[in-house]
Amino acid sequence: MKRNRKETDREHREHGYHSSALLTAKNSLPPVRAVIDHYGLTSRKALSQHFLLDWNMTRRIVRAAGDLRTGTVIEIGAGPGSLTRALLSSGARHVVAIEKDSRFFKALSEIERTWPGQLSVIEADARTMNIARVGEAPRHIVSNLPYHIATSLLVQLLSCRTALFSMTLLFQKEVADRLGAVPRGKHYGRLSVITQWLCVVRQLFNIPPQAFLPPPKVVSTVVNLTPRPEPFAPAAWSALERVTAAAFGQRRKMLRQSLKRLGHGQTEAVCSAAGISPTARAEEIDIAGFCALARAILDVDEQST
Repeated sequence: MKRNRKETDREHREHGYHSSALLTAKNSLPPVRAVIDHYGLTSRKALSQHFLLDWNMTRRIVRAAGDLRTGTVIEIGAGPGSLTRALLSSGARHVVAIEKDSRFFKALSEIERTWPGQLSVIEADARTMNIARVGEAPRHIVSNLPYHIATSLLVQLLSCRTALFSMTLLFQKEVADRLGAVPRGKHYGRLSVITQWLCVVRQLFNIPPQAFLPPPKVVSTVVNLTPRPEPFAPAAWSALERVTAAAFGQRRKMLRQSLKRLGHGQTEAVCSAAGISPTARAEEIDIAGFCALARAILDVDEQST
């Protein structure tokens, strides 16, 4: 229900909005919903903005992220700062909030003043940044990722995983199911293989739509990813991407057919070298099997040059 100006002004006074400045005592910051109203922070559909307002949920996410008292916590897409507050309240040593939407900077600057020296706000698109150089190690990523770029951001984070200690991220449940999927499951695919090849994946808990403003049409899921010291099995990333793209691009076909997209004309020989049946389908091959196929493809590449 839309509130009139008098109702909004009354709420602002109740929450401490005696002027345009927010209260700065750590336990006196107004509720995030009041901050959103105060600054007129409407969500932008084009940016997949859904503000997580449930304090219990934000605290639960922070607890799931583990000990944050050392190193740096990197939050991508801080928005009005609900998760940011939970991170700082938990005792996180240093939080770096990356936000490209300048409308949120006033709200975030008040949080920055509330926890002086513990929060740094960077105006940037995370997709153009080298996350591996942000802050001091150990680096923890804790974020409610925008839905429309969550998968591409994850792949970017995986590429710099050796600089990260852990990632605790919110995804649409459908994406979360893909991350932890196993062979022969309906969600198993390229993203499953690449992610589990590089990280230990744990699906933690769901967050209902009503915890967000505006409520999304789907359930969200919190996932923890811990980078492996070494990939699950030896393979070159580029080769593994090529093999999984070809195999899952025609997932209902046998490998001897789907791998023809690689252009070698030796698909059965590649499968044989990898110890994989050419009549198998992509959804039946585990991560070790795809890594073996990737190595076999590289061998064929070297022999043909």
